[in-house]
Amino acid sequence: MQPNDMTFFQRFQDDILAGRKTITLRDASESHFNVGDVLRVGRFEDDGYFCTIKVTGTSTVTLDTLSEKHAQQENMSLDELKQVITEIYPGQSQFYVIDFKCL
Repeated sequence: MQPNDMTFFQRFQDDILAGRKTITLRDASESHFNVGDVLRVGRFEDDGYFCTIKVTGTSTVTLDTLSEKHAQQENMSLDELKQVITEIYPGQSQFYVIDFKCL
């Protein structure tokens, strides 16, 4: 079986497949993706493949500069987004925004 290039928590799978979640915020360990990369995506919980995405943009953001636009692209409120990010990446403030579309 081919390995996945990126994983998402299972709770985000439906939003990704429906096109409601079009970005992901990652820490430095996943800052190596580039525009045009085509990635296999799996669930974090079981690494089960569920789609292929194409990276359409990359940028950086800090916890303090997250905006309503980022929240909309994540399909959640800004407060929810900040809470989720601080739970996943405690103590970190610099993040890498990866814009994507499902293929």
